[in-house]
Amino acid sequence: MAIALRQLSPDEYPQGLREIPKPPEKLWMLGEWAPKGTKYLTVVGSRAATPYGKEMCTKLIQGLKDYPVSIVSGLALGIDAIAHKAALDAGMHTIAVPGSGLSSNAIYPRSNAELAKDILTKGGALLSEHEPDHKAEIRDFPSRNRIMVGISDAVLMIEAGEKSGTLITARLAGEYNRDLLCVPHRAGDPHGFGSHLFIRLGAALITEPKHILEALGIPEERNGPLMLPLLDGIEKDIYGMLHAPLTKADLLRRLEGNEDQAESALVTLELKGLIKEGMGMWQRV
Repeated sequence: MAIALRQLSPDEYPQGLREIPKPPEKLWMLGEWAPKGTKYLTVVGSRAATPYGKEMCTKLIQGLKDYPVSIVSGLALGIDAIAHKAALDAGMHTIAVPGSGLSSNAIYPRSNAELAKDILTKGGALLSEHEPDHKAEIRDFPSRNRIMVGISDAVLMIEAGEKSGTLITARLAGEYNRDLLCVPHRAGDPHGFGSHLFIRLGAALITEPKHILEALGIPEERNGPLMLPLLDGIEKDIYGMLHAPLTKADLLRRLEGNEDQAESALVTLELKGLIKEGMGMWQRV
């Protein structure tokens, strides 16, 4: 069954979007809003995404699986597309706000037309303030960013160079009183320019999904699905073994691996708040 394109009335806009300085006079939608009570997280970043940016975007969104969060992005190449795909893979609701109209002939970029269809098929939505057949122009992209931020409860910036358009969206987050969340990069990495700039200005530093949940005011379910996607190798092995408390000697014997790696993994898991030591026994928190 075809999904009908409809023009929303202003009272159908999310409250946050109605309150921005220049709310859209018209707004078209394909698909549906997320269920009531869902928080909207706008995810932005470079079109020329780095491997690190791709990995962090995917892992952070995967870690939000089973929580009431919808991922909002712009359907562009790079981080936008990765964010939408990660949300769909995790079974999450996602909204794309392209710079074009929403007709099948106008949707932009053309290379992400199938992704747009997939978003709709899996219960997400497409939004645009442009007439359905409007072809995207350069000036449309900064304009659509205000819609993405207006919808959102928080904005997550994965990466942005010194001249990236993503910086515009980050500034809008401050102007619209939205929490800006930034993923740090290695010192000196030009792709981390935007994140490091805004972290210095007071944006929240984000390295784990639970940091996003804190910003959105969503209670974390301890030992639930949240942290496990971010555990790799020996960390995941150790966490899996601690379904019952074990001594360090028992852990090392079961791992049959490098003792230094095991010691490092224990410290990392403890810092993440997933395990603790007491009376000579390691156990999950």
